[in-house]
Amino acid sequence: MSYTVDFKTVSTVGMESSPVAAALAGLRANEARYFKNKYDIDFTVEPASSPKAKAIIDWVHRILKEERNLVISSRPLEATEVPVPNIRWAYVFYESGLAINVLYTLDDASKRAVGFKLSDGMDVPEELAAQFKFARQKSRLAGTIRGTYFNIKNEY
Repeated sequence: MSYTVDFKTVSTVGMESSPVAAALAGLRANEARYFKNKYDIDFTVEPASSPKAKAIIDWVHRILKEERNLVISSRPLEATEVPVPNIRWAYVFYESGLAINVLYTLDDASKRAVGFKLSDGMDVPEELAAQFKFARQKSRLAGTIRGTYFNIKNEY
């Protein structure tokens, strides 16, 4: 069942199995606020077990594998593709507290990237530690978020 994220009242719905559930829920709410403020779009996520979410997760995992030979060891909890015009914008939220987003513009290959965000209190995953440096940013909803990204070179 899909869940529309409320960034005014942060809820751990769907995140309960995460050891950093409250922080991950705050990170998810932070993303929801961004899309509501910038595009007036509600941020609605699907459980990872749903067919729609599985397709999104498979696409994100394919990009990670083919671009950087990355395999995320944590279990996906939720996924979404945000309906922004001319952009395929996918998110996957993991049990470890990791959130991955893929920004894939449909008409401009120079604006395609994969972003990684770590929930407050989460250690850098082993599979990312050797390849990436994480910058910190403060969020009222999510505490301290650490993030990094890489540009996508191929077509997906």
